Amino acid sequence: MSIRACLFVMFCGGVGALSFAMAQPPGMGGGERKLLEQFDADKNGWLNNEERKQARVFIKENPAPQRGPGGFGGPGSGPPPGANGRDGGRPEGDGPPRGFGGPGGFGGGTGGFGPPDGRGPGGPGGPGRGGPGRGPGGNRPEATAGASVEKSSVAALSNDLYDTSVLRTIFIDFENADWESELEDFHGTDVDVAATVTVDGKSYPNSGIHFRGMSSYGMVPAGYKRSLNVSMDMADEDQRLLGYKTLNLLNGSGDESMMSTVLYSHIARQYIPAPKANFVRVVINGENWGVYTNVQQFNKEFLQENYGSDEGARWKVSGSPRGGGGLDYRGEDPANYQHPYEQKSGGKKSLAKLIELCRVLDETPTDELPAALEPLVAVDELLWFLALDNGLINSDGYWVRASDYSIFLDKDNKFHFVPHDMNEAFRGAGGPGRGGPGMGGPGGPRGDGPRDGGPRGENAGDGGPREAGPRPEMGSPLELDPLIGMDDSSKPLRSKVLAVPKYREQYLRNIRELAEKSLDWNSLGPFVTQAASLIDEAVKTETRKLGSYEAFVAATSAPKAETNQPEMRGGHGSMNLKTFAETRRQYLMKQEVK
Repeated sequence: MSIRACLFVMFCGGVGALSFAMAQPPGMGGGERKLLEQFDADKNGWLNNEERKQARVFIKENPAPQRGPGGFGGPGSGPPPGANGRDGGRPEGDGPPRGFGGPGGFGGGTGGFGPPDGRGPGGPGGPGRGGPGRGPGGNRPEATAGASVEKSSVAALSNDLYDTSVLRTIFIDFENADWESELEDFHGTDVDVAATVTVDGKSYPNSGIHFRGMSSYGMVPAGYKRSLNVSMDMADEDQRLLGYKTLNLLNGSGDESMMSTVLYSHIARQYIPAPKANFVRVVINGENWGVYTNVQQFNKEFLQENYGSDEGARWKVSGSPRGGGGLDYRGEDPANYQHPYEQKSGGKKSLAKLIELCRVLDETPTDELPAALEPLVAVDELLWFLALDNGLINSDGYWVRASDYSIFLDKDNKFHFVPHDMNEAFRGAGGPGRGGPGMGGPGGPRGDGPRDGGPRGENAGDGGPREAGPRPEMGSPLELDPLIGMDDSSKPLRSKVLAVPKYREQYLRNIRELAEKSLDWNSLGPFVTQAASLIDEAVKTETRKLGSYEAFVAATSAPKAETNQPEMRGGHGSMNLKTFAETRRQYLMKQEVK
């Protein structure tokens, strides 16, 4: 979830004049609404069509407190396409919303913080509406029905599920024609909607489907593609698709290139364990819904595949408007670590070890940290995790918000850190107004400038928030300092770990290697060209996409001479990938290793 989207959420929730409610997805403070047990009449652990009908009636008669007409989380809600931003109101990457702290201060309109003048959440004309981009630079095409696709027209493949060289088609068939409304009704609950998934000519009945995501759901209108989670094992615990029980089919919200997740995974997996990712085409009830990014789930299968054992404990550090998942020490009370550290496996003893890690990071003097940390953490992996996060400018990453990553405590009681949300990388850092959290400006003093808030929204180290104001004229937003935030106590994996001379030196060597090898367009370019060519025709003919085909081509093709330099502003939306790689590489290669 981008900072722009996060701040929009905070604005919506905090301004009384906008009296609307938000349907909160799991992990966003509202929790998951429990309906499964209540309506599972046959006690088989999932709801059939008749049971879901009763549950839907109940939902309509008993709406959750957070839900309401025109709400942020309702179907088709959020700012209307084109209301503010080139892609029709969806989040535009990192950085605060346009105008934060500018002329006009806090409020709507030019330079303000909030929805554009006259446009509340839900869009003009009522909730659930919103068509093609209508605002400045709006370029989201109007959603129309996709072409019909017959299963018999698609050849079976023998490739791995995450093979990046092929575009596999995934057919999803729901019982009900109003499947989209049904998924909306159950969003934010523990109910999956049953469907038959067909891949390579084989059908998998009673797979569970739900809309996933926060901004990728709440800021995308009905009728456009929204991210899907597929549980192959909903009704049959042994059912797998090519060896995998969970699919994450992402809509690429905020990424006009459609490449960020696949490209980040491709690079990261050269250095550390990271989720696999590739492209698939999704056909729902016989209609083409277009290209999705297929991303591996961080689960026991992932652990077995990458670490040789699934024993241990897992946490997802959830996306949150306030971040706050940087492993800052909050005392010994386990309740202080429930959010945003979402524990997926392991028990109280595992949580106690996580708290101990936080304490060690907080209380150990720099010269004593290696002796205390190395028994607890796979440090080499950590230093690569941090190098990738910064080097590729992951705008949903640890360096900027300390959230949207995963933690694994292995059977030997060592912690590992794994990328999670990879959808907003390969673009400039920061944003207009305040600039990027923790940024003193590209190339500027390390660690000064406004910082990302701590776990309770406070600013670390300076007694209060810096005054918001226009961002000073500085270098390229691709000049994100590798040693940014070194005095930010809310992110000790950077500020404490990189304060150790030998760790900082290794981290900077990793940054140099990343720039020298992985951002070399001679090696990266062919992968981008192959991936773009693979999906080009599918993107061109897609009728429910979130951005334009022209924007996709502009991001993935060779840059035109007159646009060879990146824009001198924060990185909203995608930028040309070749320009990113060459400019970022040039900057990082100048950094001293010391």
